Amino acid sequence: MKLVLTCEHGGNDIPDNYNKQFNNKAVLKTHRAYDLGTLDVFQYLKPLSDASFYNTTSRLLVELNRSLHHKNLFSEFTKNVSKDEKTKILKQYYLPYRIAVENNIKSYTENGETVLHLSIHSFTPIFNGEERHCDIGLLYDSAKKQEQQYCKQLKTDLLKQDSNLNVRFNYPYLGKADGFTTYLRKQFPNNYLGIEIELNQKFAKQNSMDSKLKQTVYNALDY
Repeated sequence: MKLVLTCEHGGNDIPDNYNKQFNNKAVLKTHRAYDLGTLDVFQYLKPLSDASFYNTTSRLLVELNRSLHHKNLFSEFTKNVSKDEKTKILKQYYLPYRIAVENNIKSYTENGETVLHLSIHSFTPIFNGEERHCDIGLLYDSAKKQEQQYCKQLKTDLLKQDSNLNVRFNYPYLGKADGFTTYLRKQFPNNYLGIEIELNQKFAKQNSMDSKLKQTVYNALDY
């Protein structure tokens, strides 16, 4: 299989011409603005991939992991900008990334290749006052047998590397919920596996992920 690696929420950058939308700069340092540690993990895993794509513009400008029709495509900071401005944001920051990934996958599948797409994400350990009991979440569509089998094998390989890890399926989110992999499954009903890897941000510090965890994931993928 061809491994396509992506990182949709790698940074909290806001383009200068949209700074006025973000008077509250503190929010850009929180989990709402980006996935802490994911760009670090993405760069660490990149040597394993056949193609890789990452984004560092904050999802509070536009959410790359949501469909165009989704109510949270634009955050509370940008949802009230004009329709023309939203179109401009989509053309400049959303569509180029999504189209580049989709076209890359298309080129592989048209050549008869099967694509394994791993989308790297992270989650806050405490949400709405409740602790999330998970170290690594593997998100997939349970109706897709290949995705289910791959995630079972990946969990086995992760636990071979570190038996103390709490690895869960479709947690803290459902793999079939609206997202980039969900969209791509519809575009490529055959020869495409879309898996989101969710890492607990308790392993991250200053936007770097714990070195042992990175090595564990690397070894499991390279197993």
